[in-house]
Amino acid sequence: MGRRPSDTIDPAALPGSINADDASAADAQGAKAELSFENQSLLGPLFGQFDANLVQVENRLSVMIHARGDKVLIEGPADNVARARETLTTMYDRLAQGQELDAGAIESLIAMSHEPTLEGIISGEEKNPPIMIRTRRKTIVPRSANQIPYMKQLSRDELIFALGPAGTGKTYLAVAQAVSQLISGSVQRLILSRPAVEAGEKLGFLPGDMKEKVDPYLRPIYDALYDCMPPEQVERRIASGEIEIAPIAFMRGRTLADAFVILDEAQNTTREQMKMFLTRFGQNSRMVICGDPRQVDIPGGDRMSGLADAVDRLEGVDGIAVTRFTAADVVRHPIVGRIVEAYEGPGA
Repeated sequence: MGRRPSDTIDPAALPGSINADDASAADAQGAKAELSFENQSLLGPLFGQFDANLVQVENRLSVMIHARGDKVLIEGPADNVARARETLTTMYDRLAQGQELDAGAIESLIAMSHEPTLEGIISGEEKNPPIMIRTRRKTIVPRSANQIPYMKQLSRDELIFALGPAGTGKTYLAVAQAVSQLISGSVQRLILSRPAVEAGEKLGFLPGDMKEKVDPYLRPIYDALYDCMPPEQVERRIASGEIEIAPIAFMRGRTLADAFVILDEAQNTTREQMKMFLTRFGQNSRMVICGDPRQVDIPGGDRMSGLADAVDRLEGVDGIAVTRFTAADVVRHPIVGRIVEAYEGPGA
C-alpha cells in the first residue's frame, strides 16, 4: 500500500499544469492545493476512465482539477478546495485498502467531505478504530453523515429506530450488521420481517403458495443478504433456520432470543402490530426498526402508523436509539436525492 498523498499549496511545483491566464483566474477564485500520490498503480482507478472521477469531483464542488503524472492541482474557493482535497485523499485511501470506487461511492464521499471526522472514519485514528462492518463479501464504511452514528448504534444499542427516505442505507446497513454478527457467532439467528402491504391487489389473487405470495414483498431484504453473503450460504442458512425471512404476522406469539431482528417498512405497521413486534424481544437480541414516516400506505395514513407512535413513546428510553436520515443521506444516484428533496422540501 502506498503512503497517503502529500499535501502542499505550491502550484509552481506542478510543471505544465497552468499558464499565466489560468493562474490569474485561479487567484481570483481563491485557493490552490496540490496532492502528490506515491503509488502510481492506483492513479488509473483514482482518476477514472477519461478522468471521469476527477470530473465528477470538479462538477460537484465547483473546482478545477489539473492532473499531471502523480500530482494533482486543485483550484477554486477555499472551502471547496479543502473538500475536494479531502475527497481525493479518501478515494486514494480506499483504493490503497483494496476497496473499489464507483460513482455512488464518490458521490457519498463528496457529500461527507464537509464532515471534520471523515478522514478518521475511513482510515481510523490511534485511539478509535475505523467505523466499518465486515461481511463475507465486502467491508462497508459510512457513505453519508448520518450513517456514522447509525453504524455506531448498530454495534452498541439493543433497539434502534432508523427513520428516513429510501436509499439512505437504513435496511442495508442493518442487514450487513446482522450478517456480521451471525458470522462472528454473537447471535444465532437472523430474523428479517416486513408488513405485506398489498399494492392494489389482494394477496389471494397472487399466484403460488404463501411463501411465493409474500416473497416479492421481502425482495429488498433478500437483495441485501446476497450482497453481504455468498448466495449458497444464504440459501443454506435459510434452509437450516439460521436466517428467517417472514411477514410480520408470522411473529405473533414468539420470543426472539439470541437473534438479530430487523423490521423493514415499519411505517406500514399498525399500532397493534408494532406493539406485538416490539414485545417479541428476547435475551441476547438486537432489534432494528426501519421505515419512512412519510410513505405510509396503510388505511388511515400517518395517524394509524405504528412506527410514528412507537418513536413518540420510546425515544429517550435507555437502550433505545433513533437515527433520522434526510435527502442528503441518499446514497443512490445523485438524482434520487434531488427527487426526495423536491417531494419533501418546502411546499411539498
